[in-house]
Amino acid sequence: MSDVRAGMLLVATPALADPNFAETVVLLLDVNDDGSVGVVLNRPTALAVADVLGPWGEVVAEPEVLFQGGPVETDGALAVALRRGDDTGVLGLREVVDRLALLDLDTPVELVDDELDGLRIFAGYSGWGAGQLEQEVEEGSWYVVPGLAPDVFRSDTTTLWRDVLRRQPGDLAMHSTRPADPGLN
Repeated sequence: MSDVRAGMLLVATPALADPNFAETVVLLLDVNDDGSVGVVLNRPTALAVADVLGPWGEVVAEPEVLFQGGPVETDGALAVALRRGDDTGVLGLREVVDRLALLDLDTPVELVDDELDGLRIFAGYSGWGAGQLEQEVEEGSWYVVPGLAPDVFRSDTTTLWRDVLRRQPGDLAMHSTRPADPGLN
């Protein structure tokens, strides 16, 4: 499982029966011996960020809504930012990988607004205990693929699952055209 690390994407396979994750793409934010944490990238809600987090609504990428990051702690918010530059010492930002960072939402907007090229806020997150994600990958519930910053901040996420698979090498790209229920084909 050496390829499972922060910045990678988990793409739900058709074998994943959990409705919380059907046809989802999860960005991994932290992977260590205690477990893994990520956010679902393709589950926008109808709730405007401005209605919940005031001034952050003016800074987030379109659509300016909260995204359902996963089934864990859905009453909390987690923010993923794309830093404008390579400076990793910006107050309120903790590096995830490359220019992706977690943003502390208690940081005043005016301190980080000029430092951001993108921001997305998630209600809740996806989490796995020690060994749990490894087992799910081995069972065939997830494809583990490289992530790209535009995956996190795209305005229309309806085709993200298929688009991420389509750009993969070899046979994995063919899964992007697979029907949800092959038995109906």
